[in-house]
Amino acid sequence: MVTGLPDFTQLVERVGPAVASIEATSSAKSTAMRGGQMMPDNDDMPEFFRRFFGPGGPVPGAPQPPDGNDGPQSQSIGTGFLISEDGYLLTNHHVVDGADEVKVKLSDRREFKAKVVGSDQQSDVAVLKIQAADLPYLRTGDSRSLKPGQWVVAIGSPFGLDHSVTAGIVSAVGRAANNQQRYVPFIQTDVAINRGNSGGPLLNTRGEVVGINSQIFSNSGGYMGVSFAIPMDVAMNVAQQIKTTGKVSRGQIGVSVGTVSSDMVKGFNLPDTGGALVNDVLVGSPAEKAGIEPGDVIRSVDGTPINNSSDLPPVIGAMAPGSTARLGILRNGKSLERVVTLTRLDETDVAGNPRRVAPREPAAAKAENRLGLVGEDLDANQRRELGLKAGEGVALARIEGQAGRKAGLRPGDIVLRVGTTPVGSVSALERELGKVREDQTAMLLVRRGAATQFLAVTPDEGGKQ
Repeated sequence: MVTGLPDFTQLVERVGPAVASIEATSSAKSTAMRGGQMMPDNDDMPEFFRRFFGPGGPVPGAPQPPDGNDGPQSQSIGTGFLISEDGYLLTNHHVVDGADEVKVKLSDRREFKAKVVGSDQQSDVAVLKIQAADLPYLRTGDSRSLKPGQWVVAIGSPFGLDHSVTAGIVSAVGRAANNQQRYVPFIQTDVAINRGNSGGPLLNTRGEVVGINSQIFSNSGGYMGVSFAIPMDVAMNVAQQIKTTGKVSRGQIGVSVGTVSSDMVKGFNLPDTGGALVNDVLVGSPAEKAGIEPGDVIRSVDGTPINNSSDLPPVIGAMAPGSTARLGILRNGKSLERVVTLTRLDETDVAGNPRRVAPREPAAAKAENRLGLVGEDLDANQRRELGLKAGEGVALARIEGQAGRKAGLRPGDIVLRVGTTPVGSVSALERELGKVREDQTAMLLVRRGAATQFLAVTPDEGGKQ
């Protein structure tokens, strides 16, 4: 039972000396080489996620120096904290990314030039080193035991105001923030965080650091009550790898996954919406070798429950390449186990440009299925351009009625499977769609551009309309 508000004065006095202000200086030329700004493109930060910089730092949308202009230097201000008495610090990758010089200012006003030992864009963690000894440092807490409702404290330099203290509670754990950081299960809090807080510690009531403040959800660029921190178990794993090998290695199994919707529960004969739905399996990947198929729902990894699709990447990414994992899956409502041997995540892999197949001529045939979908066969050249195998996939020429449109289907989409059955011709598509009853939901595995995902299509009442 809550009897009063906590007093954090002793905590702040004890841990404050281990928190540092960070100033990263970049020439205009260096900034231009990174695309003209020190923040990711807005397309990479959905739902108004923002990272923070201090006064004088680049602002998205603001004019930037032209390429090749050495011009005036730009500065970003962030926060960091000491993790050892011999001068190792942690901060955010985006605070020091591309910086020509990094300065660290301690609470006793001593200033040091810092060396960037290494940084990892995927986790947004950077390791710095200053030449000093007998320094105060923060002790690491167990971020995995955090629960919504617990008190937490942030110390940082918002707008350059050193050692500002804010407090709040944990709002949620295991949040997925954006595609760039799908291997980070963020801690969501309502602690006030602003520009300059980036890289600062999130502390529990014992004064242990449990996270690194990294992002906010905002449509104004300022604090709006939703902040995100990188869990310390993730950050320390990254830091240890950087200190030991100079790089970060993550495991992968070679699948793309999506959320299980309520419509999919019916379509795949599932007990509930838990798990990660396998939309695609990479050729030659550990998942393919282990017999994982599109339509499988991964429910656990080595006994750890996978409740949402966003749970899977952090669990797999934290495992070392070469290690094995036992996956609990559901296939057509039946429980199976598959053992996969992880390979190293290749972070240079990027999705190709979106590609769609336009039918050569509008198909004259009418749909003979309840879903109102008219297919068209692909030729060898089209399959080659799409990266498909021989006999794989059918293009959608037309969508008659509302069922397909409601599901999000478009002409030019490529249907790869109906349920778990591959389709590679119009006749095969019609055969499988013809099996769909009025009270059923059909699961279509669809390729659109570089993305592959299942869509749930439910027949209109009374058939096509």
